[in-house]
Amino acid sequence: MKRPLIFSSTLTFLLFFLLSVCFAATTLYVTSENAELKSDCSSSSATIVELKRGSALTLVVSEGRWYKVTTLLNETGWIYRGKVSEEEPEIEDAGDDEGGLGGLLGGLSGSDINADAADSSRSIRGLSPEAKEYAETTGTPQQSQDALDSVISLKTSNQEIDQFLKEGKIGEYAD
Repeated sequence: MKRPLIFSSTLTFLLFFLLSVCFAATTLYVTSENAELKSDCSSSSATIVELKRGSALTLVVSEGRWYKVTTLLNETGWIYRGKVSEEEPEIEDAGDDEGGLGGLLGGLSGSDINADAADSSRSIRGLSPEAKEYAETTGTPQQSQDALDSVISLKTSNQEIDQFLKEGKIGEYAD
């Protein structure tokens, strides 16, 4: 009499556990500054709301390069997969109005382009003290160091990058 009860209890528990795992909602996080929640899975569709980096979203369905999601405020729409991740991004103060390059390109999941945050930050800051010391000890010409400093000081706005992506039909703008 005890065996069937234990067996059915165990089976019920396992079935409940498996169903809860199968139907668990996937949480995604916005990894790009000012990502747009769209009314349709197209970059040219109407924007429902602009989402801040780190915003939590619930995945409804995946369709090609786009995810249908719901926000915490119960707004449902589409977002390009390159602007979200299953991992919550670290939120840093970039110290400028542009949001920093890491904020713009930090969420390229689903892309063939990979950059970790530390590498992106180093490239934006320029040479580390160790790299400068190495350049000096190896005799790297000052002209080369100056050229690198000149390149590092160049700024590109989010609008310029967005225009580049549109014109090149890259990412969410790809057909």
